[in-house]
Amino acid sequence: MSPADEDHAEDHADRRSVEDHARARVVTDAPLSNPVPVALRYDPADAPGTVCFAFPGGNEWLFPRDLLESGLRAPARRGDVEVWPCGRAQTVLEFHSPQGVAVVQFDSSPLVRFLRHTYATDARAAPSPAGRNR
Repeated sequence: MSPADEDHAEDHADRRSVEDHARARVVTDAPLSNPVPVALRYDPADAPGTVCFAFPGGNEWLFPRDLLESGLRAPARRGDVEVWPCGRAQTVLEFHSPQGVAVVQFDSSPLVRFLRHTYATDARAAPSPAGRNR
């Protein structure tokens, strides 16, 4: 982990929500596409177990965190979102809407890191075993 990643991960220790950033390529017919920035968000207070992928232009997709986790290993679909691994280091997300379909490819490592941050946030928020009644 680079020092910048460590600093970013430490930022998560002081709050319950998570926001990481990744770059994605929108899959089109064009020979080359520029990567777009995507904010990966998780706020258990607003929507437990739900992640948000926020794209430029205000396009946001909310879907179950476990769908993202499953889709990193094998094709998975729930509702309007499909996730599947693409080789060893890439993951594809497909978003369906009445306006059409968007296919977006990510490096898998930022998605895995984001999931780790979300689970760490949940673990910090959970009551300690010593505080439970027996």
